[in-house]
Amino acid sequence: MNVLRAWFSRNFSNPQTVILALFLLGGFVLVFYMGGMLAPLLAAVVIAYLLEAIVQVMERRGMPRLPVVILVFLLFVIVFLFLMLWLVPMLSRQVAQLAQDLPRHIDAGQKLLMRLPEIYPQLFTQEQVRDIVNSLQKELAGLGQSLLALSLAWIPSLIALAVYLILVPMMVFFFLKDKNQIVDWMGSYLPRQRELTTSVWREVDLQIGNYIRGKFTEILIIGGASYITFVLMGLNYAALLGVLVGLSVVIPYIGATVVTIPVAMIAYLQWGWGSEFAYLMLAYAIIQVLDGNVVVPLLFSEAVNLHPVAIIVAVLVFGGLWGFWGVFFAIPLATLVKAVLTAWPKAEEPEPAEA
Repeated sequence: MNVLRAWFSRNFSNPQTVILALFLLGGFVLVFYMGGMLAPLLAAVVIAYLLEAIVQVMERRGMPRLPVVILVFLLFVIVFLFLMLWLVPMLSRQVAQLAQDLPRHIDAGQKLLMRLPEIYPQLFTQEQVRDIVNSLQKELAGLGQSLLALSLAWIPSLIALAVYLILVPMMVFFFLKDKNQIVDWMGSYLPRQRELTTSVWREVDLQIGNYIRGKFTEILIIGGASYITFVLMGLNYAALLGVLVGLSVVIPYIGATVVTIPVAMIAYLQWGWGSEFAYLMLAYAIIQVLDGNVVVPLLFSEAVNLHPVAIIVAVLVFGGLWGFWGVFFAIPLATLVKAVLTAWPKAEEPEPAEA
């Protein structure tokens, strides 16, 4: 009991640490229990972070904030409508084409499996291959039923999406227009003695802003480079695979590994073990190497250094708690934990009395 009392006294003797702890606990509970309802708000905050950098650059050049906000917001709406009218229909067509070609791809995969005993007789037998094929057929049948049920469940989601497409841009505009008023209003409900919380938040706010802007830039660069490469090399479903490769950078280390599987599978089903397959995989590998060794260091040069193990643990923990948003904000949240641990004041332990 004395050990716990000493630990509590050492870590919570400063009133500001208690304020910071309550602030963190309240934010955790709010996001954990209301994350689904707050998803449009989080999306609006992310977009506002992206646009705020442009607004600040133009403000530093002497332009008034309101006209700048209106101009930047109109550009955002134009880009958003362009993507909705160009990218979404293209992805829809390629998804539909993939669904039509899926039986042919499955048949080709089954034929490849049936040849395994001939190619590798020391590793596979006919009975083992038949069992694998039967298991895959059962799984695919169950997957078809799940997709049908999911497609019916999408109807309410589509209605909610239509609402979000109206609400999110509105919130983005007001976040940009009334940023200072919103921050002051929120601060008016916090204790006056919150220097520690303010210090931690300033560091984390800078890191989150840099991370979001850098991550979206990385998605555009890697997704665009992959799409152009796939189109030039004639790979099927180039837009769909390019979007997948771009989004894979959201999950460090894990995303690139996972998205390689569909790229390699589509390339193999289209060309087999030919020179086209080798060239495409080589180009894809070059994109991944450039991403890890050129793009990421340039975009995240100001980010706090985190050990790869810490990043993976953050992805697993926060992704398990908050799904997509937990994965997306895994690195900023890990940065928050590190900033709190670094700034957390501790009382000096009393020297042991000499006998």
